[in-house]
Amino acid sequence: MFDQSFITHAIDRSAENPVDRRRFFRAAGMVGAGAGAAMLVSAAAAAASTTPAAAGAPSDGAILNFALNLEYLEAEFYLRAVTGMGLPDSLTTGTGTRGPVSGGRAARFETPYVRRFAEEIAADEKAHVAFLRGALGSAAVSRPAISLDASFTAAARAAGIIGKHQTFDPYANELNFLFAAFIFEDVGVTAYKGAAPLISNKTYLEAAAGILAVEAYHAATIRSTLYTFGVAVPKLIYPTVQKISDARDSLDGPTDDDQGIGNSTTANIVPADANGIAFSRSAAQVLNIAYLNAEQVRSGGFFPAGVNGTINTSGDNDNDGDD
Repeated sequence: MFDQSFITHAIDRSAENPVDRRRFFRAAGMVGAGAGAAMLVSAAAAAASTTPAAAGAPSDGAILNFALNLEYLEAEFYLRAVTGMGLPDSLTTGTGTRGPVSGGRAARFETPYVRRFAEEIAADEKAHVAFLRGALGSAAVSRPAISLDASFTAAARAAGIIGKHQTFDPYANELNFLFAAFIFEDVGVTAYKGAAPLISNKTYLEAAAGILAVEAYHAATIRSTLYTFGVAVPKLIYPTVQKISDARDSLDGPTDDDQGIGNSTTANIVPADANGIAFSRSAAQVLNIAYLNAEQVRSGGFFPAGVNGTINTSGDNDNDGDD
């Protein structure tokens, strides 16, 4: 059904590195040519690009694994909020070091609407983890160490929404939960949009576009809900959201792309440019926010030991003039 060149390229594009490719080849040899081809195509999400990646560009597998790290974070955050528990162990194994999750517990929801869409988002994020792991096969990275406690306090202090000696608990009440979710969702949308031009396989690209659409629905729901809450207490909600937006902007580079949700007279549910187009973030910019660091580092913030995979370093956006 599939010739050897197709299978070889499927391995090249879906694997993180040469070690993963050798594992695929060994597996094929163990089960025979016919069954091996079917397994390899399954591990490569049943499709591979016929165009080699540009020199120096990350493989599709590396890009999907980077996305998988972000989905681990979102899934753990939301699942703990609605169930008190995170991902099952069967969805956390893979290449690289599997890390623990610190913090996280069932959130105190008072509004049925907020609880219901939180449950829906949690289910979506868990499904994203399962889907990406299935597409990557044995090349999938394991869940890295994740912080859901100290990281949120550090982010809240950096944004100036709490004092330097205060702590921020994203699970204490539904408003804290929404503020915390706002940190994630917009970043996820810009991350998938930024990765789109780098994905060469059209099947992978379509899947990534589908996940981007879901993340955009999530982000719009969070932004809309915060805006609605702000109608009652505008002096609390709108400035707090803007501070979080400004904090993200301070981490990911000199441009002022990030946007809050508006104010008491004007809504800004969709953070688009003058052409009505959402902006993109590079993987390095996404990691600046995830690591809570404007400098070039490989760990910190929500990923205290870094992310797994070959895309793991933030950008150098420190403007203090130091070398």
